[in-house]
Amino acid sequence: LTTVAVGEAARGVTQAVSLIAVNALLVELLAPGDITGRLRAALPALALVAVLSVVGSACKSASTAATGVLEPKVQRAATERYLGLVAGVELEAIEDDAFHKLMDSAQWGAESARRMVVHCTAVVTSVISLVAAAGVLTVLHPALLPLLVCMALPSAWGSLTMARHRYVSWHRFVQHVRAGQLISRLLIDQQAAAEVRVHGVAPFLLKHFRQMAETSEREQTRLAWIGARTGLFSDSARGIATVATYGVLGLLLWTGRMDLAVAGTAVLAIRTGSVSITDLVLRVTEVQEEALFVADLETLCEEAVRRAIPTGGRDLPERFDEIRFEKVTFTYPGAGEPSLHEVDLIIPRGRTVALVGRNGSGKSTLVRLLSGARLPDTGRVLWGGVDTAEADRAQVFDRVAMVAQDFYRWPFTARVNVGIGRPGTAMDDTAIGAAAGYAGADEVVAGLPRGLDTLLARGYKGGQEISGGQWQKIGLARARYRDGTVLIVDEPTSALDPAAEQRVFDQIHRLAGTGQTTVLITHRLHSVRHADLIYVLDEGRVVEQGTFERLMDPATSTGAFRTAYELQARQFTSPPVPAQAGPAQPGPAAGVPGGSPAPLGPLDEGQAQS
Repeated sequence: LTTVAVGEAARGVTQAVSLIAVNALLVELLAPGDITGRLRAALPALALVAVLSVVGSACKSASTAATGVLEPKVQRAATERYLGLVAGVELEAIEDDAFHKLMDSAQWGAESARRMVVHCTAVVTSVISLVAAAGVLTVLHPALLPLLVCMALPSAWGSLTMARHRYVSWHRFVQHVRAGQLISRLLIDQQAAAEVRVHGVAPFLLKHFRQMAETSEREQTRLAWIGARTGLFSDSARGIATVATYGVLGLLLWTGRMDLAVAGTAVLAIRTGSVSITDLVLRVTEVQEEALFVADLETLCEEAVRRAIPTGGRDLPERFDEIRFEKVTFTYPGAGEPSLHEVDLIIPRGRTVALVGRNGSGKSTLVRLLSGARLPDTGRVLWGGVDTAEADRAQVFDRVAMVAQDFYRWPFTARVNVGIGRPGTAMDDTAIGAAAGYAGADEVVAGLPRGLDTLLARGYKGGQEISGGQWQKIGLARARYRDGTVLIVDEPTSALDPAAEQRVFDQIHRLAGTGQTTVLITHRLHSVRHADLIYVLDEGRVVEQGTFERLMDPATSTGAFRTAYELQARQFTSPPVPAQAGPAQPGPAAGVPGGSPAPLGPLDEGQAQS
């Protein structure tokens, strides 16, 4: 930064001195006398102009090099800042439309901060050049300086007006642009590629993309007409001011108030000042436009700080006997009804606890509150007596290992996909291998061309694609490698074959013997037979709880769990229906004898968020 400042200041000094040297050169050349004598007398001024030109070029090169070094540093610092802050906000903020819109507009702020380095450097250059020219004009004749300013005002007005129009237009259409980009990505997305082709989705997507593009074109046309009108007015006013400036200069020369040599220097100073003003207006406009996006970035950072997960808080006990929910109610923003309503339950340490219920019953919401990812609206979630609302949330997160139903498939190597379960520590291949063996992912790794070093992202050199069931094993290995006090598994076997499914459930049940608490969410009710405790949820309430035997006993249960279990079992014990002649009719597929029970019947109805 110091190099840029010194270099630009030196350039300004050389320009000012150069104009004075040119004036001296013209005085000598236009003086009366022999041409040879005049040329000889002008040589020192000519040499000074040449030296100053070289010095100015050297200063420009030093400033350009320093700016090139500074640009990526500014962009990296701005990007790291907002990414780090956004990564630390509450989950509620990430799911908030308004926060997403702010992120969409602010993502340009880091690039704008980089460009502002160049623009601000250019502004400094233009200002120094303008000051140099203005100083020379003031010395030559005071009337020339106000006219030079008048030449700048129309361009400044026009540029700033258009910058504001572009910024307002961007904010009006940022969601529109985001939707258009989403549709364009869907057309070329690898995961959507098969359905795009088999179902013929491309014309449908292209139609909507075309409609959005046409709307954008209309907005660009509107801006173009505004720009044309604004430019016509500002250029006309600038032309009038230019004619007036040169007219005054000619009048001064005609009336004898200015020598010819001085007039020649004035012309050069006016042209230098005019170029500096034009560049200054352009650069100031660019700085102002980029500053608006940088301001959006700053707004995002301030909002991220405001909505950040609090740091510090009460320490969790090293060991605890239970996690307790006391009258917990939670409602998603914008939802009309609570997802959880006055839930009371206990999760004993070192036990396997199953959560079952139809879609939308609140199971996934409950484990989000359990893990500290969300906080209840009312009630308390107590880890060994410490409320998560008062606890050090980082400690809560550190105690939890989670395999979500839609866990993320990182586009990294197999090693990293397992080791990222505990990213704060060095990745130990021995521990990664043990975790992979526990989850059955060792067979997946053995089948990869480069083992743990295989990139699990098709579309990149050396990248491989694995099946959904293989990914599920990688996800389980990741959770095992994390080795949290509490393991949360949400539908851990939805993509596994029956043999692999049974193996996974056996391994999950064995974890209780190691002291790890396991919370299992599943629709396959046969898999919760060995759970120590089962909670049945319906519409955000716990409607039944107990062991498998108690819930299956008509004398000790309401029958919700038993009815669902028997309905699932009936699908695999009923005799097969004889095939009918004629074309097959569409309908639900029959169960396969000997396989795992199908997903829940009555408990599987509903479409609300679980």
